[in-house]
Amino acid sequence: MSTTTPTRIRRQLDEAEGYLMLEMPQYALRILESRAEWPLMTFEANFLKGEALRCLHRHREALACLEAAALLRPEDVAVAVAQGWCYKRTNRLAEAVDALERASRQEPENPLIHYNLACYWSLAANAAKALEELATALRLRPEMRRMIADEADFDYLRGDSAFQRLVQGATPSK
Repeated sequence: MSTTTPTRIRRQLDEAEGYLMLEMPQYALRILESRAEWPLMTFEANFLKGEALRCLHRHREALACLEAAALLRPEDVAVAVAQGWCYKRTNRLAEAVDALERASRQEPENPLIHYNLACYWSLAANAAKALEELATALRLRPEMRRMIADEADFDYLRGDSAFQRLVQGATPSK
């Protein structure tokens, strides 16, 4: 039996994904770098390799894989979120916002996307957008409020009275 059968390829990709779920990205990456081409699973291979590299804090390398995956499935929310994560960490904040805005259009009720957008808008010094996104995240998942105190991305907003009201559980004034 050939080692390049669709079943074998699928099994290897599943194995790599399993290693990522176990927070063992170096093992996932070893599998994903074991073959030069993944002809039947191009999207999955690029996405998983991007995720493995992201977990290893190799954000620039991860972006090459994630961008290839995004070209194949531009509507994929997981890819957009991973791209946003890597763009932020490579000082490409505008692209991080764009990626998360794309994800938000696909999943407008996803609180994590809105929370991350709030972080990115805060880093971009856009208080109005940051507060709007944070309010949406907290409306969707109020328990996220406990994450705010330790979130350095919100340092720009800490002196803002609307931010303080939002953190305390009140609705921000428009």
